[in-house]
Amino acid sequence: MAESSQTVMDDEADDGGLRRSITGKQLFFYTLGDVLGSGIYVLIGLVAAAVGGAFWIAFAVGVTIAAITGTAYAELVTKYPQAAGAALYVNKAFRNKVLTFLITICFLSASFAAAGALADGFSAYFATVWEGPPALLVTLGFIAVLTVINFIGITESVVINMVMAFIEIAGLAIVLFIAIWFIAQGNADFSVLVDFETEGDGIGDKGLAILAGVALSFFAMTGFENTANVAEETIEPHKNFPPALIGGMITAGVIYVLVSMAAALTVPTDTLAESEAALLEVVERGILPFVDTGTMSTLFSIIAMIAITNTTLVAVVTQPRILYGMANEDIVPGMFAKIHPTRRSPWVGLLFSAGVVAALLVVGTYAPRVEGSTLIERLSLVTVLFLLFIYSLVIISCLKLRGQDEDERTYHANTPLLFVGLVGNIAIFAWSVYDDPTSLIWCAGLVAVGVVLFLVEYFFGTQSRPPGVERGDPAAANEEGV
Repeated sequence: MAESSQTVMDDEADDGGLRRSITGKQLFFYTLGDVLGSGIYVLIGLVAAAVGGAFWIAFAVGVTIAAITGTAYAELVTKYPQAAGAALYVNKAFRNKVLTFLITICFLSASFAAAGALADGFSAYFATVWEGPPALLVTLGFIAVLTVINFIGITESVVINMVMAFIEIAGLAIVLFIAIWFIAQGNADFSVLVDFETEGDGIGDKGLAILAGVALSFFAMTGFENTANVAEETIEPHKNFPPALIGGMITAGVIYVLVSMAAALTVPTDTLAESEAALLEVVERGILPFVDTGTMSTLFSIIAMIAITNTTLVAVVTQPRILYGMANEDIVPGMFAKIHPTRRSPWVGLLFSAGVVAALLVVGTYAPRVEGSTLIERLSLVTVLFLLFIYSLVIISCLKLRGQDEDERTYHANTPLLFVGLVGNIAIFAWSVYDDPTSLIWCAGLVAVGVVLFLVEYFFGTQSRPPGVERGDPAAANEEGV
């Protein structure tokens, strides 16, 4: 993209397109809130089961790899501040239509799977407050409510997201305060922080345990990539994106490590591993003598549900906007480019996305009975596989596009660190497939949904691209107001 056209896109809002309304501060909490809610409240017990008391190391490694990947996103966003995200970056780097299509479908599929996993995590905490409704009904109702919130508009969604971020940080602060009190009373056994649940004591055994934990904990750091998909709705993206994205991830990472240590010190690892709402176990230990444990537990469950809602809201915001970008490139049917005349929301894509997530929840509720894994484990791993594939290609694209479409405002990521991040992403992907090859079947099913949409558009769609613009070229989205 020429520098002049890039500047116009950055500094001027398209009256017919997505509205620029997100500030840098909102973007920071958008990233922070999304990342925090997606892991600590949902998957900490599974990570503890994989590693042992030293599971905080898995979070630290996962945070590091994800943060390095985030620097690649920050660089590319300052070059191409558009809603297409990773698909745009890969298209710019490789000019391969099949690969660009695959990246887009993988990202959309990851968002669907993540929303399903988080909805299941929400139902686990909901059951601690009210055991009446079936878990499936709770998850479906949860997705429906978030769909309505998203329809109201992106600005309102981001504001709600920022408020929720403060609330979920307060919940994690409760966990840290309990741990500090526990340590001050002289009850903490710090040796647990270097305890590994492995068959052997060798470095290799511990390394594999950490790798297994990283594969699960990596889901906790996913979500930052959603930030790139609201680039077209951000005020001054060159100025606001790098500090908001990277700052949000680093802040989340520090909190993750501290909270995981706090949980390990206050609750036996076996208890954490067996709990569907592991952080709640910290509160239910009754460590604080001056508060009622029952009341505090209920309050914490509510905070956890708010945290998970916050993360899922970001996914729900992202999904229809990916379809919006794809429709403008004539990759999926043009109806997904329709924007509501008053709310400025891509409403057709929003309804379709909610339907896909609901289908995942219905199928996933019964499939684990056959496969022997829980719904949240299955959908979390599917999410991680999709995103690791995307992250690897985004880093490669960042390196390949060095020196192109740059000006004095462009952010530059550290090159050696990018290679470290690439190796880390590939290693986690390889281990995840080796450990659970069945997840590839779920991945294939979600990709098939995208292929069907493409075939419908290819054979029955009406071309809406400007003259001379090929199918799948992001220029279609740039030149056509929707």
